[in-house]
Amino acid sequence: MKNVICYINQFFAGIGGEDKADYEPEVRDGVMGPTAAINQMLAEIDARVTTTIICGDNFMSTHRDEAIERILTALKGREFDLFLAGPAFQAGRYGVACGEIGKAVSAKFGVPVITSMHAENPGVEMFKKDMYIMMGSHSAASMKKDAGAMVKLADKLLKGQTPEGPDAEGYYARGIRHQVWREDGVAAADRAVDMLIAKATGQPYQSELIIPKKDLVPIAPALKDLKHARIALANTGGIVPVDNPDRIQSASATRWGRYDISKLDRLESGEFKTIHAGFDPAAANADPNVIMPVDVMREFLNEGKYGSLHDYFYSTVGTGTTQGEARRMAKEIIPLLKEDHVDAVIMVST
Repeated sequence: MKNVICYINQFFAGIGGEDKADYEPEVRDGVMGPTAAINQMLAEIDARVTTTIICGDNFMSTHRDEAIERILTALKGREFDLFLAGPAFQAGRYGVACGEIGKAVSAKFGVPVITSMHAENPGVEMFKKDMYIMMGSHSAASMKKDAGAMVKLADKLLKGQTPEGPDAEGYYARGIRHQVWREDGVAAADRAVDMLIAKATGQPYQSELIIPKKDLVPIAPALKDLKHARIALANTGGIVPVDNPDRIQSASATRWGRYDISKLDRLESGEFKTIHAGFDPAAANADPNVIMPVDVMREFLNEGKYGSLHDYFYSTVGTGTTQGEARRMAKEIIPLLKEDHVDAVIMVST
């Protein structure tokens, strides 16, 4: 009988939602939540869930090193052959958490790690080289299907078999190349010529070296008249009013906010702060202008360096945020900028 350890977040453990996202790491014997169903599937391949790890998504993102250290320490002395995390679906913070702990467990204990995520989950790009990430579904409605795919691959790994590859097994390509002997014996030169002929004649073919497509954004033309230009400020550093009225997430953001600065000469500490989970917030909380430079822009305006400042600044969090979500948020913001005839936007770096 093979031993398996599972990782889930506070929601799937039945502890709570966002109100319990700061739940500290806990290691429990046996199963709970979705690991009970996973355990039933594992029984069919002579394996079992011996331990379930729980950690709140916010705690893992804001106290990553502490969370990982506490979990690794708790796992010392436990015998296990495989580590399963999730499935995480499209939940960004959960996916990143599964990747963080899975990577740490693999490095510390040398066991295979399997998780599952939707293609838009930021954890895919961050951790696909470190573990097997199954091509998962959008929501928990597909829990049985996604967990079943994880267990199917687990069966091979627990038996010491080599996976047949990402297409055959259903995981995201890891960028790892292996030398294999083709059963058909066709030489590389012949295969290349066959692909060239297929391409030239409009026939389907599949390259053996996949080049990832890049989403390139053309550079905007320079402003012709800065003296009369209206400038807007935007940032991915998570600068928001202290009560975070739009509930922007600290990582893997799907929300953005627009905040009135028409009567402000600067952003004051105690009135604005950062909710970004990817850097030490001390400096930004002490002076929010280091990320959202309203003070400097007012000085430049008074000096006549540009025409006018847009009455609002726009804010979200960049860490872990997917390209798809970023694109959607931009499409929502752009009409507001056009409505006020904004000529240029300064996207402030963090």
